[in-house]
Amino acid sequence: MYFLIHLFRIEKETIYMRFLEHFKPELVITSPGRINLIGEHTDYNMGYVLPTAIDKKIIFSFQKNSSPNICNIYSKGYEKGFTIDLNKVEKSEKEWENYILGVVHEIQQLTTMVSGFNCLIESYLPMGSGVSSSAALECGLAFGLNTLFDLALSPIDMVQLSQKAEHTFVGTQCGIMDQFASVMSKKGHVIQLDCESLAYEYIPIKLGPYKLVLLNSNVAHSLASSEYNTRRAECEEGVRIINTKFPLITALRHTSLDELKTCKDLMSATIYKRCKYVIMENERVKIAVDALEQNNVELLGKLLYETHEGLSKTYEVSCPELDFLVDLAKEHTAVIGARLMGGGFGGCTLNIVHEKEVSTFIEVASKQYLAAFDIQLTAFEAIPSGGTSIVYQE
Repeated sequence: MYFLIHLFRIEKETIYMRFLEHFKPELVITSPGRINLIGEHTDYNMGYVLPTAIDKKIIFSFQKNSSPNICNIYSKGYEKGFTIDLNKVEKSEKEWENYILGVVHEIQQLTTMVSGFNCLIESYLPMGSGVSSSAALECGLAFGLNTLFDLALSPIDMVQLSQKAEHTFVGTQCGIMDQFASVMSKKGHVIQLDCESLAYEYIPIKLGPYKLVLLNSNVAHSLASSEYNTRRAECEEGVRIINTKFPLITALRHTSLDELKTCKDLMSATIYKRCKYVIMENERVKIAVDALEQNNVELLGKLLYETHEGLSKTYEVSCPELDFLVDLAKEHTAVIGARLMGGGFGGCTLNIVHEKEVSTFIEVASKQYLAAFDIQLTAFEAIPSGGTSIVYQE
């Protein structure tokens, strides 16, 4: 009970306290953010990825209420709440609400067993940093409702409905990696995931004497959402062109650079570059798995630098702030690999840093970044952790 007392301690006069006045949680769930070690933008191209959940999480507290259809949601981070009528679940003009509404809508397509509930959300994930707070929000809610109402949804059901919620209610045509990692991760491992078949394998991650450090640029350029969908459309156009010469090719994960080159004259320079990046990144994931199995951390770091180069110059989803941070990492011998992480145009860089130099690297990076952009850098270590789970249940 100390956990709950600590969680709900706040000034009595706030809206939050009024929400809590009749709120006695029956269930508390934690849902983690994730990092992707390597394999960026390969998931929606049906390729391979290498993600894991991290120790930074969103906490959900649930309570059934006496209503058959009214649900009350409150976010401590936004200090705002809203009400859902289960008889009329529609899109909201507020983006964060649509992650919740989309999950409720998708669950309603599978079952009629959900009734009125109250939910309190408290996030310890930095928003817009590339650690997929959106998937953590979706999967935590799905997991909580599944447990609260005994819906008998499988983990894969929750992964897939959460992805679909983001497609239909938020409008981001994301791959399945983020939701899969949020639900399915195992402490001390990364997941080698085939995004086409959903076959997966847990790979131990032992980086000693190095640690995974995220530098949050604290920028989120407005291009991020629209350009994400544009990149997906560009890859689909590339597949359509390749398919005219190679009819069995239905996704970029099935083609090779040699086959792509034979189609170069049929596509624009931009489409060619997008396809080239994805094909090469898919191969880097396979090499990274071998590197982990052989404890070859130096090779892994080299692959991260190669990925960033591809993301910046070929896939073109970086930005000056992220390029600056990766270039800065290259200047420090304690850092053996770095790249932007997530959709791009802001968020974090992922760095492999010697454990003895983590503090020094963060301090130096913070000073140089502030001098260059007049933006405060934030940083944190990312520890591979387990997926969405129950913390407390009556």
